[in-house]
Amino acid sequence: MRQWATREVLAPIADSVLHPSPWRIRALGACTLVGHPLAYLIWVFWLPQPYENLFLRVLMALCGAALLAIGAATRSPPGRAAAIGLLALFWLTLPWFFTWMYFCNSGSPVWLASMAAMLLVYYQLTDWRLATVGTSAGMLVAWLAFANFGPEVRPVAPGVEAVNGVVLACCWFMGIVLGVSTSNLRREQLNSTLDTMGIVAHELRTPLATMQLIGEALRSEAPEHGGENRERLEQLAERLNNLVRNMNHQIDMQMTNARLMRLAANAERLSAADLVQRAIANYPFRSSRERQCVVVRVYSDFHFLGSQKLFSQVIDNLTKNALRSLAAAFSASRPGDLLIEIGAQGPRGRIVFTDNGVGMEPELQARIFQPFFSTDRGTGHGLGLAFCQRVIQAAQGTIRVKSARHHGAVFTVELPVA
Repeated sequence: MRQWATREVLAPIADSVLHPSPWRIRALGACTLVGHPLAYLIWVFWLPQPYENLFLRVLMALCGAALLAIGAATRSPPGRAAAIGLLALFWLTLPWFFTWMYFCNSGSPVWLASMAAMLLVYYQLTDWRLATVGTSAGMLVAWLAFANFGPEVRPVAPGVEAVNGVVLACCWFMGIVLGVSTSNLRREQLNSTLDTMGIVAHELRTPLATMQLIGEALRSEAPEHGGENRERLEQLAERLNNLVRNMNHQIDMQMTNARLMRLAANAERLSAADLVQRAIANYPFRSSRERQCVVVRVYSDFHFLGSQKLFSQVIDNLTKNALRSLAAAFSASRPGDLLIEIGAQGPRGRIVFTDNGVGMEPELQARIFQPFFSTDRGTGHGLGLAFCQRVIQAAQGTIRVKSARHHGAVFTVELPVA
């Protein structure tokens, strides 16, 4: 029971993938910014209500402006600090404010309907676990605040209080039911997709093993032939073995990426320089020229806590993306076209990938860390950078990108020094 509660209730609360999408955040921000001043005008001058407060309306409108103005709030998935900030703003503008106004207006029909709408909106806005915790806490704090600091207003009549309680309980129950079904469906679809990718990648091992056997057979046959035939057979065997090695490496990457929602929690003390140099040494470059274009510079090594296997995958993903961008630039690669720099300053260390590839537009930069979004629509599955972000965030680090079309890209990984 404890394991189920941790996996299904507590863990998703900290899972940034389940937080609101950027479009929902922007929509709520716009509605909050415009809606509160408009509601104040309506409830004061057109359809007067027992209680209105200009200060609270302005404060809520400013919260909506913050949702629109703070760039970190619309990243997907948000970082830990941004996620906490978003939850606080949603909590303040929805369950706390609406419950406070409900009590201040003596449970009037207007605010009964507003509370019912708030409950349904809150559960559709974010994950049901977050909404349940936020609603419970918001209503309780608003009730305590009203009981101790609220204005002198007519209390909610006992009969009205019971009727309103039944209506709100029904809305709350339906919000939980709809939220649970939507959340479970979303998680099942994601896990099913990831499992299918892992199975397909695993099944590719069989034909690759056959190709490797053919390569070994060609290599063993080569000495029996002389001159150009022997050289050609050896070259074919070498190319086949390199192809198999490359494909096996790609399969390992895809199978690791497919564990996006189930990352290992083990942490080791890792050397950034050693990690990068080993990953580059083991990377299956397609040619010697491709290998020569990668330059690693270590200004100052640093250590951090993380998983050796997962962070090696991060380096592989970032290297693969940079090399793909360079290949699409239609220019001969030169040493330093992919520059990987390692350094530390104070409590933070950096691993910076700078490439001279095709780059990307600003609107794409805001989405590249979303699961299943890919700039390479031909072969990309959109999990590589999402995987990188989750691994880095699990180590209390950050990853960001700076790029422009036809001017390459710079990916900066920052990690706390251990």
